Amino acid sequence: MGGIRINYLVDYPEYIPQLAQWLFEEWGAILGEKTPEARTKKLNAHMNRDQLPVAWVAHANEQPLGTAALRVHDLEGREDLTPWLGGVFVGAQFRRRGIGEALCATVENAARSRGIQTLYLFTLDKQTWYSRRGWTVLAPCVWHERPGDIMSKRLQTA
Repeated sequence: MGGIRINYLVDYPEYIPQLAQWLFEEWGAILGEKTPEARTKKLNAHMNRDQLPVAWVAHANEQPLGTAALRVHDLEGREDLTPWLGGVFVGAQFRRRGIGEALCATVENAARSRGIQTLYLFTLDKQTWYSRRGWTVLAPCVWHERPGDIMSKRLQTA
């Protein structure tokens, strides 16, 4: 699949309904969301370029493939840690093509360009995937009664 591009979500608002649907299907039950509208609202809050939260969308052939965000906080009770890579998601039919990795790299570069030295994330089950990309487990955490891990990554400045 050629021609994959990653841009600020604010420049592609037409992709929000599909992204909201995917995110709702993935995490809505855990979060107790009843409809994708809650996700739409959250994505709308990420329609920024110069202030956090900021979301990006990976897309090709006029369809969204995935998304990721840079957020001030992403885990209740750990407001001491900031900022966070969050909301990383690639549509099921587009996985295993490096899109998630490209989205993460985009967020990391954006953080680096803002002078951020350490980035955080939490994951329920993708620890191995992230550790292969330079992330290390910082501490266990519980998210909506599910066990996961907080991970961190030192961003090397050029």
